[in-house]
Amino acid sequence: MVSVLITMLVLLVPALGVFGFKFFQEARQLRQRYSPIVDVEAEAERAKKALEQTRQERREFQTENEKQRTKLSQEYEQALAKYKQLKAELSLLEENLEDLSFGLYKPHFTFQTSDDYKAALEELRDKARKMIRDGRAAACPIRWTVGNSLKEGERMVKLHEKVLLRAFNGECDAAISNVTWNNITKMEERIRKSFEAINKLGDVEKVSITGDYLKLKLDEIRLTHEYEQKRYEEREDQRRAREAQREEEKARQEIEKARQEAEIQEAMYQKALEKARVEAARATGAQLQKLTEQISSFESKLDEARQKKERAISRAELTKSGFVYVISNIGSFGENVYKIGMTRRVDPHERVQELGGASVPFPFDTHAILYSTDAPALESGLHQLFAERRLNLVNPRREFYRDVVIDEVEDFVKTKGLSAQFIKQPEAREYRETLAKRQAQAADRAPKPPEKFAESLFGTESAA
Repeated sequence: MVSVLITMLVLLVPALGVFGFKFFQEARQLRQRYSPIVDVEAEAERAKKALEQTRQERREFQTENEKQRTKLSQEYEQALAKYKQLKAELSLLEENLEDLSFGLYKPHFTFQTSDDYKAALEELRDKARKMIRDGRAAACPIRWTVGNSLKEGERMVKLHEKVLLRAFNGECDAAISNVTWNNITKMEERIRKSFEAINKLGDVEKVSITGDYLKLKLDEIRLTHEYEQKRYEEREDQRRAREAQREEEKARQEIEKARQEAEIQEAMYQKALEKARVEAARATGAQLQKLTEQISSFESKLDEARQKKERAISRAELTKSGFVYVISNIGSFGENVYKIGMTRRVDPHERVQELGGASVPFPFDTHAILYSTDAPALESGLHQLFAERRLNLVNPRREFYRDVVIDEVEDFVKTKGLSAQFIKQPEAREYRETLAKRQAQAADRAPKPPEKFAESLFGTESAA
């Protein structure tokens, strides 16, 4: 439309003279200036095509981008799976006391003593040696020929079997020698991985170690582990028995010593009493009164000495009599953790002091001392009461319990017809003094506030 208008103006220029010439020049300049958009329809069509091309390129880019993302995602998943596999295989060769990712070990055998485990282990090793001699430890389903000779083929197979078994036995021996309480399941997996890897080496000749031989080796490492565990338990039992024997011997010596001291005091007061009575028979007046008071005192002390003697004799005859103690050590084990044990010592506090020796940083606090004619039964009853709160779930001989309230102990003791003084708040003197000193040291190390400018130059008095 604009083009037609400009053309008509050009045709009218000759008739308009000089004015027309100037108009023509301006019209030509306008045409040159707006030539790109003279044809609006053509320009719109061109823009539409350009937009469509851009959209097409965008769709192609999105499609390609989606393909790349899918490919990268697949490669990432494959790489992650490979990484986890390699990490699991690497962990079979690493020693880490905190690594329980392979789970807790469940015993496979139920022998009663370490000697039974040792005998079973020897029998298992004999069975493995017999399997190798009988040719059942490794197998090859193909009868190979070498140089058209079956005999040479058999010789080749035997050689390959020997190589595979030697490699596998070496891996098993290394795993067995390094097995501990926390890596037994890991070592089992290590033997299985070695079995698979070594059998792959025999794929070409179709030579492989048998599954029965693998089972024997797994049983061997399990037996070895359980044998060592049983030996550890037996050593612990022996140590505890020796400790109990020493404790019993100390208690026996203390009871005997108390009996002897009571007998000495009894004889001494008996002699003093008889002498005072003889003198009183001849005395009169003030001296008689004084001797009468001495006689009364000697009779009282003699009676006390006889009671001590009777208690000592009774303690010696009642082998189950003793004291059950409830103690805590918040500096070493934290709040609400208590040890509940038993002693037959004449003075149970001596046993508590021994427990708070060099093995713990702070001494124990006593919450209760309970005397019973059947102390083992009382101790066992308290252990059963707090069985679910046992601190050590593996070794029941460790008599520590968490989240215990002293009121629970007191209520249980009352049901048994016993009474005692209970101290609910532990003194924990050394622990609390340590906390106070640590706070004081922290305060001394804390940065001090900066001094005022005038005070730092002239001192307080000059600044004033």
